[in-house]
Amino acid sequence: MFSDGEIGVDPILKYFAFEHLPEKLREVSRPFCVLAKEIVVNIERSAERTVALRKLLESKDAAVRAAL
Repeated sequence: MFSDGEIGVDPILKYFAFEHLPEKLREVSRPFCVLAKEIVVNIERSAERTVALRKLLESKDAAVRAAL
């Protein structure tokens, strides 16, 4: 979902990948990836954007673990 260029600018984006997950977990993870994309597209790069992505990743990880 993210290009190499986007990941080069914000390496955290690689952790929003969901294609490798089993179907059930993929469906839980996918909306977090979509929202991360929206954040990257609509908010200028800044410390606060980085915090937003980090907290979104924490939420994604918790949701995926909850679905196990």
